[in-house]
Amino acid sequence: MQFFGGSEISPSPPVPTASGNNAHMMYVFNRNGVCLLYKEWNRPLHTLNPQQDHKLMFGLLFSLKSLTAKMDPVNADKGNLGVPQLPGQGCSFHSFRTNTYKLSFMETPSGIKIILVTHPKTGDLREALKYIYSLYVEYVVKNPIYCPGSPIKSELFNTALDQYVRSIS
Repeated sequence: MQFFGGSEISPSPPVPTASGNNAHMMYVFNRNGVCLLYKEWNRPLHTLNPQQDHKLMFGLLFSLKSLTAKMDPVNADKGNLGVPQLPGQGCSFHSFRTNTYKLSFMETPSGIKIILVTHPKTGDLREALKYIYSLYVEYVVKNPIYCPGSPIKSELFNTALDQYVRSIS
């Protein structure tokens, strides 16, 4: 299977980068900020309703992308802070860590944003996020009855995602 970067993605999942860690939650947003999928595996505390949580997460991503683009030491054309960047344009971030969690992020050229929140000691999850995206393409995008922009309700995708995320946890 070809991935958007031209590299080959094997049909089997990549080897987990860290063992014994817990995945807490995952978000999939489209380019317009609509949450297509939200999954929880280990989230003991709920402080916001789901809509507020999704808006807060998308706003965080938007702000971090804008900030990293503005602070890019290589590109002289900084643009205006807050103006959306095209995927792959300018400086970008892949993850950040706090004392209680690590947020790993990937954005595809089509604007799909995949966010995986895990234990803070989890290693680099870029290959894992690429594999999750390949599952999304295989089970959601290629599904003839899926309407782009609508919430993801594919049981095959959910099953494959659960199995894979639990294998890297």
